[in-house]
Amino acid sequence: MSLAPGAQLGPYEITGAIGAGGMGEVYRARDTKLNRDVAIKVLPAEFASDHERVARFKREAQVLASLNHPNIAGIYGLEDVGAMVALVMELVEGEDRRGPAHRAPDRGGAGGRARAPGSRIGSYEILRRPSAR
Repeated sequence: MSLAPGAQLGPYEITGAIGAGGMGEVYRARDTKLNRDVAIKVLPAEFASDHERVARFKREAQVLASLNHPNIAGIYGLEDVGAMVALVMELVEGEDRRGPAHRAPDRGGAGGRARAPGSRIGSYEILRRPSAR
């Protein structure tokens, strides 16, 4: 089930899709009670009727809520709205998990960063330019 921008899920207003994977779809949303942006992971509709998948999803929420680490998004809550189960968590801004290696190269050819002579980009080595004498 896809949620369109403007859809409400409890006190959360969906503002856009972030991504999708095997265990759910992730949306950017606005918490209208606390006036902050959050990420919401929604269990797909085809799994919402599978008690084992719902239990696994809820266990994931409980395990994540018990952890406190700077590299793990904080859990704000678990929402059961009708046939929909959603995990509400901290929205972490930044690049997707694949990182800069999957970004389209810019005109500079080095991802916008200077590369040191002798360093490698993929299978290509950056060579020193001959010095002018």
